[in-house]
Amino acid sequence: MHLDTQDSPAITAEVERLLVRRTRDIRLKGDIQRLFRARIWSQTAKIIRAWMIWVAFLDVLTLALNMLMLPKAIALSMLLPGAIIPPVVVAVVLVWRTPRAPWLQGATLIAGMLLILLSVALVGVSAGGEFYERQLNIMLFVAITAIIIFGIPLAWTVTIAALALSLYLVFQLQNPRLEIGSAVAATLFFASGIFATVAARRTMTILAQKTFLFELRDRRRVAELAQANDQLKLLARTDPLTGLSNRRWMTETLDHLWSSGRKGPAAVGMLMCDIDDFKRLNDRLGHAEGDRCLVRVAGIIRDNVRHDRDHVARYGGEEFLVLLPEVNEQEAVAVAERIRESVEAAAFPNPASRVSRHVTISIGVAVQAQADEARSPEQLQRQADAALYLAKQTGRNRVLLHSPESTVRKNIRSTR
Repeated sequence: MHLDTQDSPAITAEVERLLVRRTRDIRLKGDIQRLFRARIWSQTAKIIRAWMIWVAFLDVLTLALNMLMLPKAIALSMLLPGAIIPPVVVAVVLVWRTPRAPWLQGATLIAGMLLILLSVALVGVSAGGEFYERQLNIMLFVAITAIIIFGIPLAWTVTIAALALSLYLVFQLQNPRLEIGSAVAATLFFASGIFATVAARRTMTILAQKTFLFELRDRRRVAELAQANDQLKLLARTDPLTGLSNRRWMTETLDHLWSSGRKGPAAVGMLMCDIDDFKRLNDRLGHAEGDRCLVRVAGIIRDNVRHDRDHVARYGGEEFLVLLPEVNEQEAVAVAERIRESVEAAAFPNPASRVSRHVTISIGVAVQAQADEARSPEQLQRQADAALYLAKQTGRNRVLLHSPESTVRKNIRSTR
């Protein structure tokens, strides 16, 4: 079952409901039960396979020793019923190697246990004498070890216990050396031990289920905490008005690109964008209209860059910084000009502007080409700032490219 199922509201509510109950009253049902079985299946399957293999090994070893140490007639009488166990073990191990339908694995395990217990009992019946009672006791011991270590559903455990006691009672009633009363008394005595073992197994299962419920709740809380932390990080790096990254995030991005002793990107462009006469817009139309203007301009800038590569941040009140990796001068200027034209074409009102009756934007461009001497992000930003300053000084509503060769800046577009 998938992780998203574990985090579903229904699962969460059920986990909380179960955890407020007394431990002994915990009952897993539906999706939570399937989740629990999936969680413990691998460990349970390993235990069952290991137990089966050891039973087969001990069975073969015992039969071999019997052939060496017991009279031949008795040893041969044990051979046929004892030979039942190895093929049964192989079948159970094969079924429990990979997850299968619960009913199939349950039926296989219960049938396998029945045959193993029957084999142990028949060895004693075939040998007779002292082996009769001894093998029945061994049969119960085999059942008890399986019950205590198999982390299987309670219904399967109870079924195995009932089969073991039933076989014990049937064979004891046929024991020529015991009266009926003694057979029943012995069965009741061993039943108390079997029931105590089943109760212990049930307690272990309930504790495992409660631990699993705590894991589900803790995993959900950790996920919620991680989500909250991610949200806080996002808020700390996001401008709340425009939804763009803020100055802090852009600074971290620049530091990352120029970090680890590298000289920085081989080619990168930087745009410093500033809304013309934004203060006048605020004074004339009010701060609410100014905020709407910022949001609209931010959206235009974001729509005119490569979403998978470029970085945009609100850098100041009405200033925006755009980082363009892997561009040359012509490409950086083309992006800046596209932004400027889009803002102008949007025709947002700015009746107090000295440039136009609508909102305009000035952009300074600085580019580090592959052949240029490496510059720090601060140097590149100062150059973009200088180009922006000159664009403002020479009429606004224009894009200017900083020229690294001289103090002369190239006027890409004059005011209309």
